[in-house]
Amino acid sequence: MNILFMGTPEFAVPSLEKLIEAGHQICGVFTQPDKPKNRGMKLLPTPVKVCAQAHGIPVHQPVKLRDGTALALIQALDPELIVVAAYGRILPDDILAYPAKGCINVHSSLLPKYRGAAPINWAVLNGDAETGVTIMHMASELDAGDIIAQRATPIGPNEDAQALYARLADLGGSLLVETVAAIERGSASRTPQDGAQATLAPMLSKELSPMDWTRTAQELHNQVRGLIPWPAAVTELGGKRCKVFSTVTETAPEGAKPGAVLEAGKGGVLVACGGNTALRILELQPDGGKRMKAADYLRGHPLPLG
Repeated sequence: MNILFMGTPEFAVPSLEKLIEAGHQICGVFTQPDKPKNRGMKLLPTPVKVCAQAHGIPVHQPVKLRDGTALALIQALDPELIVVAAYGRILPDDILAYPAKGCINVHSSLLPKYRGAAPINWAVLNGDAETGVTIMHMASELDAGDIIAQRATPIGPNEDAQALYARLADLGGSLLVETVAAIERGSASRTPQDGAQATLAPMLSKELSPMDWTRTAQELHNQVRGLIPWPAAVTELGGKRCKVFSTVTETAPEGAKPGAVLEAGKGGVLVACGGNTALRILELQPDGGKRMKAADYLRGHPLPLG
C-alpha cells in the first residue's frame, strides 16, 4: 500500500521500520523540524528522519500544516493511507479527509483510557498493572477516533516508563502492520470509543517531581518509575537536592516518622514513608553530578539517621 508516514521520536521508529519490512511503499515521511540540542545547540534530526534517510525515503518537515502547503504536498504524494505515530502535531480536517483509506494513529494506551501526550508515564504513575497500544482512525477530537485494534501488555512492578516506552513502541509497530494488512483486505473492524470512559494523560511538568514522604512507598515508587527519564522524581538528602531513579518498597518500623532516614549505607538510603512503609533509594543523581548508585553517593556524602 502507498503510505505517508508521520512521526518524530524513537517511539515511532519501529512502526516505520516494520511498515518498510512488510513491503509497503512509503511515499514520504513527515516529521518535526530539526531542533537545537545539547550545549552546542547543534541542530539534530529527529529519530524518524534518521530512519527515513537511511532507507532513502523523502523527508518533509513542514513548519505549518494549516496554510495549504502541507495539503498540496500530500496531494502530490497521493497516499492511500496516512499513518501517524507520535508526530506531535494535530492534523487539520482537510488532511484527515484526503487519503482514500483514511488516517490512522498508533497510540500508546488502551483507549479511551489515557488520551493525550503522556499515556505511558501516567499508566506507571497511577500504578496500573496493564497498558497497551491502540490503532485508531483519526478524528478532529484528540485521540477520540474509532478503534481498529488493541493489544494489552502487563506493566512489571519495577518497570519504569522508559523501559515501557521501548516495549510499547515495538508492540505498536507489530500491531500496526497487522492492522494495515486488514485495512488492505477490507476486513478491519471499527469500534467507536466510549467517551464516558475517557481519561486524560496531560504533558508532564517539573511540578510532578517533588517527593512527598507522607505518601506510601508504593505511590512514591510509582512516581519514581513514571517520571523517568524526565522530569524525574526529586527529594532532598542531607540538604542536597537529588533526582531519584531506582527504588524498592519495604516495610517501616512501627511509628517511623515519614521522611526519616532509617538506613544509609551499602544498601542505599532507606526512608520512612506513610502507612508504615519505607522506600529504599538505590540510584540517584545529585544536582550538578552524575547518575550513580546511592551507596556510591553516600561515600562522599554521609547521611545522619533520623
